[in-house]
Amino acid sequence: MKKDLSRTFLVAIAFVAVPLAGCSKSPSDKLADRVENAADARADNLEAQADMLDNRADRVRQAGEERSDAIEAADRNVAAMSQEQRDAIVANQAPAVR
Repeated sequence: MKKDLSRTFLVAIAFVAVPLAGCSKSPSDKLADRVENAADARADNLEAQADMLDNRADRVRQAGEERSDAIEAADRNVAAMSQEQRDAIVANQAPAVR
């Protein structure tokens, strides 16, 4: 019984000592931690932006496929169009099909 109490006491001291050991960081350690945490936050932000851009790129690709399908289905007389009209359709500045 006495052995169990001393073991429990040692474990309790260890749990208290570990967090206190972290409190005695040097100023350079604290600054290094802040720099790393700030970089992690910036990286997380960039990853979120990249995910949004990836989703946006998927939507643009899908819209292009739909416009392409509409042009093929309409079977328009493209030869009668001016180069400017065709360029406007490609640049998404004019409707693909009217």
